[in-house]
Amino acid sequence: MPQPDRIERLPTGISGFDQVTIGGLPAGRSTLVTGSTGSGKTLFAVEFLARGITEYDQTGVCVTFEETAEDIRRNTASFGLPIDQWESEGKWAFVDVSIDLIEEAPTIGSYDFGALVARIEHEIRRIGATRVALDSLGAIFTRFDDLGVVRHELFRIAAALEPLGVTTVLTAERAQEYNGVSRYGVEEFVFDNVVVLRNVLREERRRRTVEVVKLRGCRHHTGEWLFTIDPDEGIVIMPQAFLIPRERASRERVSIGNAGLDAMIDGGLYRDAIALITGPTGTGKTLTGLRFAEAAYKAGERCLLSTFDETREQLSRNASGWGMDLAVMEESGLLRVLSDYPEVASLEDHFIRLRRVIEEYEPRRLVIDTLSALERIVSPRALLDFVISLGALLRQHEITTLLTSAPTGRVTPLATPAIAMEIASLTDVSILLRYVERAGEIKRCVAVLQTRGSAHDPAIREAIIDASGMVIGEPMTEVSEVMATGSLGEQPQWPITSSARHSRDEDEP
Repeated sequence: MPQPDRIERLPTGISGFDQVTIGGLPAGRSTLVTGSTGSGKTLFAVEFLARGITEYDQTGVCVTFEETAEDIRRNTASFGLPIDQWESEGKWAFVDVSIDLIEEAPTIGSYDFGALVARIEHEIRRIGATRVALDSLGAIFTRFDDLGVVRHELFRIAAALEPLGVTTVLTAERAQEYNGVSRYGVEEFVFDNVVVLRNVLREERRRRTVEVVKLRGCRHHTGEWLFTIDPDEGIVIMPQAFLIPRERASRERVSIGNAGLDAMIDGGLYRDAIALITGPTGTGKTLTGLRFAEAAYKAGERCLLSTFDETREQLSRNASGWGMDLAVMEESGLLRVLSDYPEVASLEDHFIRLRRVIEEYEPRRLVIDTLSALERIVSPRALLDFVISLGALLRQHEITTLLTSAPTGRVTPLATPAIAMEIASLTDVSILLRYVERAGEIKRCVAVLQTRGSAHDPAIREAIIDASGMVIGEPMTEVSEVMATGSLGEQPQWPITSSARHSRDEDEP
């Protein structure tokens, strides 16, 4: 049985970071935060101090080596941080070293660290500071050619801060994302705690991650964790910021908007369920999503419909073909439509926008059409993080959710087989829509793969789309299969016929 940490933790208040560190940073110690340009080092340091003031009533000292104090005040104003006010209230103090470094003639191998520590100690005692942030050490250590000197001076800083009883964040630059931890290769050996921020360019898009390299003597989660920088919330780490356990599971059922599908899933979806519908273009995914939204409207419930495949105008036109007037539904206040192409923002920004609308609009239902469109802008792992974060958020609010996905290749329906399986495992209901060939005609079929917590119809049924919408028909007993192996991660090539099965069997040993 694992023993609890004996080292006291100080929660940072940074959204999701305390979950990654399992409680926060070790109190009274120094933590090195390294990162390349644009990775969020300065924001991490500033937010560490700001969250201390706003959430824990802990004062802080900001030691700045590169940006002036005025620059930091101005740059953080967009995040709504009233640093001027905190200074006047004695909650925040600056030690601005940047001007000294600019005006002082560079002398290789020398810097008066004793005077700097004295200034920091004075401000700590003056405002009774609990937290200290030093940003960024690189401005000083570029003056030293000898790595031995750099390491010695780092030891001096760490030794001087420890007796002050403050919890300290020190930032430093690193030249490359995955080659070493710090610029000089010695910083990480001086401090007990090391955190790495990355800003990686992959497939022409930036992706920020945070990794806790070490917290000496303390448990923490390993690996890289996706994060975004939100103008209102600052650093938000996904999915850790949203993984809050729920105390109950709903037993209430709601209609999916199609009587035939309701019957196949044992009477409808649980109120807090997340359903995933996969199928190629034209099999009825968007139609099912629209009927789901219409069912919310008829029940007097708010529904948020987010589409990544169609414009609002296209969606409205298509809905009218089945007798649904989206404009009327929106005017009633029971429907809100979000329409964006995936490329207009990062995946993290799409998530933050969805989260903000959910918290402001408070819908009882959500439709996302389609998840697979997001594959154009992210890696499979990032998409999984998105679904995990979204699922945690939706379950907290008991929002009945319908996700749709289309195959993006000839085999896999969503990302890679492994990622597809993981995403499927996060949902409560999985519904498969497919084309089949029968008697020289292309027909549609539907199968329910799982309904977590209840029974479901195991039959492969015909799905007929006509002027009224989708009608669930009789079992298609002559269809050999609609799945290659019975898993969501491996799908057959289209179309599927009875003869195709026999032909493949003959070719295989």
